Amino acid sequence: QVQLVESGGGLVQPGGSLRLSCAASGSIFRLNVMGWYRQAPGKQREMVATITRSIDTNYADSVKGRFTISRDNARNTVYLQMNSLKPEDTAVYYCNLRQSVGVNEYDYWGQGTQVTVSS
Repeated sequence: QVQLVESGGGLVQPGGSLRLSCAASGSIFRLNVMGWYRQAPGKQREMVATITRSIDTNYADSVKGRFTISRDNARNTVYLQMNSLKPEDTAVYYCNLRQSVGVNEYDYWGQGTQVTVSS
């Protein structure tokens, strides 16, 4: 099993910054992808950014140039630096770890952390 513990959410004014952290523990295999997803009220969960162990990154178009994902492989921790935040970034942000065991792919999720962008 894998456990993901997130931190760093909160209330911020438009144009402000926040940094989310997510620490993974448990049965973590070498080849995995970590990422951040978000879900706003009444909307489906969407991918924000993902990062592989070799630091290949992928971003949603809506956050490119504003958000930066990074990871510390030694600590099994992923970060999301969010700058120039907009009200439409308001959502619950979930950390994700995806790894394969043989032909099976497994997704693990954190409990979610609220990010609210409001004046």
